[in-house]
Amino acid sequence: MARVATAPANLATEISNEDQLGEVNSGATPSMVELAYTDSLTGLANRRRLEDTIERLIAERADDPAPFAIGILDLDGFKPINDLFGHAAGDTILKQIAQRLSSCLPKGGLAARLGGDEFAFVLPYTFTESDAYDVGDAVRDVLSAPYDLGERFVRLSGSFGFAIHPFGGDTYSDIMGSADTALYRSKKRGRNQITIYSNAVADEMKRATQIEQALRQAITSGDVKPHFQPIVDITTGCVIGFEALARWTDKELGFVPPDVFIPLAEERGFVALLSDSLLKQAATAALSWQDELFLSFNLSSMQLMDPTTADSVLNIINSVGLPPERLELEITETAIMGDPEMAFEIVEKLRAEGVRLSLDDFGTGQSSLGRLRDFNFDKVKIDRSFISSIEDDRPSEHIIRAIIAMCAGLDLKVIAEGIEDDGQEKMLLELGCQSGQGYLYSKAMDTHTTLRFLKDLK
Repeated sequence: MARVATAPANLATEISNEDQLGEVNSGATPSMVELAYTDSLTGLANRRRLEDTIERLIAERADDPAPFAIGILDLDGFKPINDLFGHAAGDTILKQIAQRLSSCLPKGGLAARLGGDEFAFVLPYTFTESDAYDVGDAVRDVLSAPYDLGERFVRLSGSFGFAIHPFGGDTYSDIMGSADTALYRSKKRGRNQITIYSNAVADEMKRATQIEQALRQAITSGDVKPHFQPIVDITTGCVIGFEALARWTDKELGFVPPDVFIPLAEERGFVALLSDSLLKQAATAALSWQDELFLSFNLSSMQLMDPTTADSVLNIINSVGLPPERLELEITETAIMGDPEMAFEIVEKLRAEGVRLSLDDFGTGQSSLGRLRDFNFDKVKIDRSFISSIEDDRPSEHIIRAIIAMCAGLDLKVIAEGIEDDGQEKMLLELGCQSGQGYLYSKAMDTHTTLRFLKDLK
């Protein structure tokens, strides 16, 4: 492969536009073209050929800039399959994907492998966003068919990002960057999504970058603060603990909702820094409460895949002086599903030190009963979506009744989230629910307001 670098600098010019998008020019040495322009595993074009093709199209259409489209495809869930079945199986899947891409692209289209499980395609006769979406939809449909691994079949999906020349850029790097931005937005929205680069997408990504930069600074300066919502024993009306909820108001951005900045911190890889800062502040604040009150704190999905999480949590509460028995960690089923084995190791290490564990948003995941069996939870939190409709929706009432009965049999405590009025509280009491939280009792409060709240209860 070292000989690739010795290919003539003008090799690209020896290949006509039709050859770039289809068959290799017979005038060039086949072995040199194969080395310089072909992905050795899949037989598709490689990154160099992709770049040459795009630059050729841009040059040809400079005087009359007819649009063309660039697409990037990133496979969803390929790494777990590769890890589970081995690299040979992964290579087999990549080859099958290459065959499918080659067969389903419109006339004149070029498919390329960028590396790993990422592919790209050039669509010289795709002129509009609607046309690009149709191509993506067709490719998505083809990719969804099972992949044959001999004794088993697996399924995959893909995330797509498209950019249209010249709006998406008038150089190779610019238009690929636009397609990559669209791909990032697709992955942010979930699996199997298609995004076409536009002004709206560009503005959204620009704002995300602004928020990221401001958030990193806010974490460093301690400007992201924990607020505390009381958790109440609804049989007695007494406060038994508080859940810490992140709040951030930036001088320039204003109030930034946690459902915006927390997922962003997860996506950009610094949620652990955010969590550590919040936990230290929250644990410090909890020292000013009565000793019998517990602190409930949320762990993210990324933290449950990080083997350092347990030590980090324990080091923080030990440095502050908060007893582990006063800390209750909330995790969701979705967070567990990223890496169940690692999540189990993390929570078991924390439980061994006295930290309690709560399953959050119960009833909204995919395998609640299995998680209750596999993990030693202390509490279950019923999702607010059931509580909000308990008074006028019989199915919600029956679901809550069943959850409470099941938890009683498993010796698990139950907390109802999102209690907003007396009627909901009354029904929960009748169903046997012991505790809850919501606006009926209080919104989340800052540290000083929480202390005043506790003093007023005396």
